Amino acid sequence: MTRLAKLRILSLLKGVSSNIGESLLGSSKSPFWPTRAFLIAQNPRYYRTKRTLQIENCEELGEASSTNSKNVGKFHRAMRKEAQAALLDYLHYTRSIQFVDAENMSKNSPHFLGKLLERVENEEDIARSITRWLRYHPINEFEPFFESLGLKPSEYVPLLPRKLIFLSDDDLLMENYRVLCNYGVARNKIGKIYTEARQVFRYDYGALSSKLQAYEELGLCRSTITKFIVSSPYILIGNVNVEFVQVLENLTSFGMEISWIEGHLLEGITYKWSQMLHVLCLFRKMGLSEEQLAGLIIKHPGLLFEGSGEGTLSIIGFLLKLGSTMDQICMIFLQFPQIQVIKFVLNLRQCFLFLNEIEMEVTEIRKIVCSHALLLGSCTLKKTNSLLTNLNVGKKRLCRFIQDNPQQLSNWVLGNKVEALPNSGEDLKSQILKSEFLLKLGFVENSDKMKAALKAFRGKGGELQERFDCIVKAGLNPKDVSKMIKASPQILNQTKDVIQMKIDFLANNSGYPISTLVTFPAYLAYTIQRVKLRLTMYNWLKGQGRIDPKLALSTIVSCTDKEFVRQCVKHHPSGTQVWEDLKKKNCSE
Repeated sequence: MTRLAKLRILSLLKGVSSNIGESLLGSSKSPFWPTRAFLIAQNPRYYRTKRTLQIENCEELGEASSTNSKNVGKFHRAMRKEAQAALLDYLHYTRSIQFVDAENMSKNSPHFLGKLLERVENEEDIARSITRWLRYHPINEFEPFFESLGLKPSEYVPLLPRKLIFLSDDDLLMENYRVLCNYGVARNKIGKIYTEARQVFRYDYGALSSKLQAYEELGLCRSTITKFIVSSPYILIGNVNVEFVQVLENLTSFGMEISWIEGHLLEGITYKWSQMLHVLCLFRKMGLSEEQLAGLIIKHPGLLFEGSGEGTLSIIGFLLKLGSTMDQICMIFLQFPQIQVIKFVLNLRQCFLFLNEIEMEVTEIRKIVCSHALLLGSCTLKKTNSLLTNLNVGKKRLCRFIQDNPQQLSNWVLGNKVEALPNSGEDLKSQILKSEFLLKLGFVENSDKMKAALKAFRGKGGELQERFDCIVKAGLNPKDVSKMIKASPQILNQTKDVIQMKIDFLANNSGYPISTLVTFPAYLAYTIQRVKLRLTMYNWLKGQGRIDPKLALSTIVSCTDKEFVRQCVKHHPSGTQVWEDLKKKNCSE
């Protein structure tokens, strides 16, 4: 397989990723809000207090958070309870934060609590020590607040307001937070909403309630809306999300209950309803009827819900690149196996790479993938090297075997014992032809020279005669060619075309006669690049009158580079520079 063909093969794999889905359907990117933050607000009067924590940048803040996470567990339960009570008392009675919110913050901010405990000087009275510390060190209330919403320090540090430390100074944040809490959204899920749809917490009074009411008017109950907005916070941005509503309408028209849809939403995953809608549209474009589409989604919900249909788009894009028609792809999905979509995609990709690694032709790979995609997507193949070893076969024979028996791939999966392929008889036939060929040349049967020659020969035995004839046709006596092969049997390891090319160069470009091959048959074993470089340098030296003009070709070509430089190149002061320039030119060509 040519280098260009391999590059084309590998380029196809670039589409087997989430990029296919984005290229087919477009991408939806969440907005990004760059922010800066500080952990503790410093009061100038207490700037020199011994235990004041001053963190000047986010990098230092991250290190502090990491340290605190390690130290949270070192405080026993009683100490933590006392610290929680002290923090609750401070937040509710001193800072006038609603009791429910203050309690949630004190109980669900372990990292922040750990930092408070590290500032305790009198371990015999934790609550009093923390209360005293808080009296003189106003804290950044957004830290325990965000942590209580389910965010880690590394997640909420970039979200901390730049100039605020008190929650009461951000009325809209607290208003929309309480709207979500009162609606039934778990407090530890609100952090996900904040990170993915921060605009929601900047809505004016009443706006968020109106948006939630709009979804209720579609016939959705509160608990259902709650689950949907946690799985897709962005549906609260702007007006009612059209794609979200259309997907629900599609699925309910198939007879699926809303509770069925809810049941397939995994916690912590953000779903892209616009992408899911496009997947449904693509299935219709393939020619699936409403009944077929409904049956497909009910049987394989992962086609729609796994990665919001990302894997499904990858399969479609990959098969289209390889030449499959929409009708063929449609049949694949109608017969889709009971397997995770992402696993199917990975298997398909691994099988594709395997066929490429055994150097199968591009057209043959396309045929196998397009006609046996279901098989390939269901097989988790062993590694290529492992298969070649266990099958005890070369790449060429394995390619032919797979083309004739593609179903055998299902037997070479992980966990299965792979047996060596049965001897096809071709190897034995080839060995017999090699032996017969050597006997005709005058080799003694079972002699050491014949064994060495058989070992040196590669390829099929039937190809040796045509390579022999190619050398004879150059104008040499068959007896001389026989002597050449006895001296250098490896010259017949090359294809007929390569042998012909080297003979043509010798006859037309080297300045040496064809008869040179009789005394120097190993010439055919060297690359044209090596011969051309050596002869070009030799001819330059001859033109400079610095070398014997009648050197044998074997002397010029067969010595090592080091010897050639010492014996020839250094005969001229500029020889080394000319030699280096010729080597660079030879490499570029």
